[in-house]
Amino acid sequence: MKDVAAHAKVSISTVSYVLNDSGPVAPERRNRVLDAIRLLDYSPNESARSLKRRSASTIAMVVPDLTNQFFAMVTEGVQRAASAVDVLVVLVVPDATEQPEENQAKLLRSQRVDGVIYLSGTGSMPAAIYDLARSGPVVLVDEQIPGRDLPAVVCDSRRGAREVAAHVLEQGHRRLAVIGGPPALWTAQQRLAGYREAFAGAGLDPDSVPVHTGDYRLESGAAAAAAILDGPADKQPTALLCANDLMAIGAMECLKARGLRVPEDISVVGFDDLPMSALLTPRLTSVRQPAHEMGYRAAKVLFDLLEGNDDDAGELLATVVQIRDSVCPPRENR
Repeated sequence: MKDVAAHAKVSISTVSYVLNDSGPVAPERRNRVLDAIRLLDYSPNESARSLKRRSASTIAMVVPDLTNQFFAMVTEGVQRAASAVDVLVVLVVPDATEQPEENQAKLLRSQRVDGVIYLSGTGSMPAAIYDLARSGPVVLVDEQIPGRDLPAVVCDSRRGAREVAAHVLEQGHRRLAVIGGPPALWTAQQRLAGYREAFAGAGLDPDSVPVHTGDYRLESGAAAAAAILDGPADKQPTALLCANDLMAIGAMECLKARGLRVPEDISVVGFDDLPMSALLTPRLTSVRQPAHEMGYRAAKVLFDLLEGNDDDAGELLATVVQIRDSVCPPRENR
């Protein structure tokens, strides 16, 4: 800035006014500053500027797995919000680097990022990430972590699960099975609770519905479906409620490999409503979460905290059941 000021024959404060559009500058002086910036190829030091204005120049997005399209869409929402205010997003994917979250968190601390958006894949938070919250804000997205008083941007997973389960029950299904997510995850707990509320509301004992645990990956959905099909023949379900779309797709592949048809033999529903879900055959009934909005809002909450404003994570974001072709009445009702 000193070089620009000397070349333009103005004060450093005038250069600052031009760069930040923060004060009155005569047109002739402004043009001289802009000419000097172009001639000297000057680029502001974003780290220094962020310290000056108490805002962010670099934030981190910690996401467990980008092969899950839902996580990728949340990340895109974060990037969209960050690019609008010229903030750099450092992407941390522990699974991709084969390093545990704790190691990644320590690396972030050494890099002095201004804040972190954290999407948990385990339902817990490494101590090193929590330590970051002492020096800069941490915002959770698509998850709440018990014992951690941190702002979180989440959807109404419980309601979405309750509504999609009610749709299955309305079709006449009473022999059901659930393929749930990791038990430690808040999202998995909320979805299971929503299913159970729908079962009870339809007069079905929630404890009578078996729950098979997956990890939100396609392979675990296929494995859970295989375990269900290998069970007693007289207890085979007519519908599978899957806690995310990837597990639902894995389950559908398993059913197809066993010679069963969806939905004629077994109905299947998912959760997340990934773009690919509408392209499957049959098209998957699912619960839509606004993934991009979740990421965008999480970034906005983080930026507000960095500016010294109060946490404004807001209410639960709405979910919407997308009814498609993967559910029909059970055979005995047709």
